[in-house]
Amino acid sequence: MPPTAARTPGESSGLATDAWTFLSGYATFDVVRAGSVGGLARATSTVVDRGGRSPVAADAAVRSRPRRVDRAAGARGGAASIELRQVRFFVTLAEELHFGRAAEREHIVQSALSQQLQRLERELGVKLVERSTHHVQLTRAGVAFLAEARRLLAQAQRAVAVARSTGDAPMELRVGIVDASYDSMPMILREVQQRFPSLVIHQVEAGVPEQFAGLVDGRLDVGFGRASLAPAEVASELFRLDPMGVLVADGHRLAAMAAVPVAALAAEPLLMAEDERAPEFNQFVVELCRSVGFTPTLYRGTVQSMRAAAELVTQGRCVVSVPSSCARSLPGVLWRPLADPVSRYPWSLLWRAEDPSEHVRAVRACTRALAQDLGWLLPARPALG
Repeated sequence: MPPTAARTPGESSGLATDAWTFLSGYATFDVVRAGSVGGLARATSTVVDRGGRSPVAADAAVRSRPRRVDRAAGARGGAASIELRQVRFFVTLAEELHFGRAAEREHIVQSALSQQLQRLERELGVKLVERSTHHVQLTRAGVAFLAEARRLLAQAQRAVAVARSTGDAPMELRVGIVDASYDSMPMILREVQQRFPSLVIHQVEAGVPEQFAGLVDGRLDVGFGRASLAPAEVASELFRLDPMGVLVADGHRLAAMAAVPVAALAAEPLLMAEDERAPEFNQFVVELCRSVGFTPTLYRGTVQSMRAAAELVTQGRCVVSVPSSCARSLPGVLWRPLADPVSRYPWSLLWRAEDPSEHVRAVRACTRALAQDLGWLLPARPALG
């Protein structure tokens, strides 16, 4: 067996990081060039132990033996030998478009990142990045390679997951959750844990855009959120239509109402999430307000959690529109349903499209069963006026 690499400082345990502990330090991929970067879609890949010991298949269908690689072949249009960590470094740089930030994310010095990228470009025989003292941008080849690189990294992580699921290591599930204050996600994960006691669940608090990125590149297995802006690589299934309401302070003029007309929010400063974190939710609330003829007046401050939002509400600084699933866990505030019109927020389970793993299928089954038992998709009851 290959030696176990030490976990990089700052990385957490679990499938996403352990995959790199398991693979990155000694993996070499042979990519058969097909005349363009697009040919990578048809490339075969094999993880080879540099020490000449037994190879580890990066794809369950691949069977090969360790062999010597012609390092100059990339420039001739033949086979290019690239390392998995080089691919990961490139993807990080493509996401940050800044060498300093990318190096910090990877916990390496900037010069090492630059050297690895140059080696990758030499092996591929194409320039992936245009860089100057002021900016970094991908070339056309870099843009094409980025999509394939993400798929390659996700496949490597899935290979590790498959190996572990058939061995002695416990199955692990990495779950993206919007905010711990919402009750849907904890209820679903509790049901999953009861059915599969040996499953190790890692919860990662992340906005929906970050969940999409984590699902595509393999850092997450499932997520929760509105699927309206999901990329093609992410599959979804609606599991809850959650009545929308508003959080107000005790003693606020809206607190005396059994149901609050949406139009009544026009006179209130409305706290919204940062758009980078929750564009899909902000869009839903703004469209709801516009449906009755006004654009909301936004509270100028921002917060990072629903509990921090509730604190601003108790101070009388603003109101917050949230679904009912958030109402029970926030002390010191009152939740009132919105009416005229009644609106329900669509929660979906998110996962990587065509992910065949057993634990993802288990989460989907538990979510479906819980939604049916609790009536999460039943028609809305009329609001009391």
